[in-house]
Order: sequence, then C-alpha cells, then structure tokens
Amino acid sequence: MPTTEGTILAFDGVCTLCNGLVRFVIANDPPARVRFVSLQSPRATALLGTPVTSHAEEPDTVVLLAGGRRYERSDAVLHLLLELQMPWPLGFAAILVPRVLRDAVYRWIARNRYDWFGRYDVCPVPTPELRARLLDDAR
Repeated sequence: MPTTEGTILAFDGVCTLCNGLVRFVIANDPPARVRFVSLQSPRATALLGTPVTSHAEEPDTVVLLAGGRRYERSDAVLHLLLELQMPWPLGFAAILVPRVLRDAVYRWIARNRYDWFGRYDVCPVPTPELRARLLDDAR
C-alpha cells in the first residue's frame, strides 16, 4: 500500500524482539529515514488497511512500507536492511534464498518469540529517539 510518509516499519509493540529491532534500526539509521508504528495502533490499521494478526490474534509479522511497496516477513526484514548504514545492506544478498525457506525460518522465530524473548503487557514508553520517529494517532 503506497504511502507518502516515507519508509515505515510496522512492528508488534508488545514483542521484546520487535522492540529490539526498532532500537537496532534507530542505531543504524543516522539519517532517520525509517519511521515506526505499532501494529496494535489505529494508525497502523489506517496505513495497512487491516490489522495484521495471526490465528492467535497476535501480530505475526513486521510490515515495511517502502518505495510505494508493502513487504512482510523476511522480505520486510531484508528490504529494511537497505535503509541502514553499511555493512547492513550487504545482508540483502539473503534475498537469493528462496522466500519459502526464508519465511519458514521467519515464522518459526515469530511463533516462538514471546517464549524466547518475552513480551510486554502494554507497549513500552518510547525512548526520545523512538518518540521522534513514531507515527501515532496525533501525527
């Protein structure tokens, strides 16, 4: 779904692993090209059209809106690498691995992420760096 708001990463706001991904992006995106939105927010629903949920009614993917395209699962992560400073864009070479294999690994991690990394009861209070780049309903 195209957006005029630049590159946007929609992430599971209560997932510890996903929040770590956001902190990683902030640290490796000095020009601050990537902005963020929690999948649980009304803003994400407005941007994406529908909530992104799994069978258990929990978000099961990250979504990247970039260059007028929508990417999910491993494609989202790999295209996200292209937005970061070197050497991270080199990781895009993993796009050569067939999507069915990449997404199988992605889904395995997504299925187990709360057990392995934990989860928050509510979306954590954003750091000042994240607050500046977070799309919420007030923006």
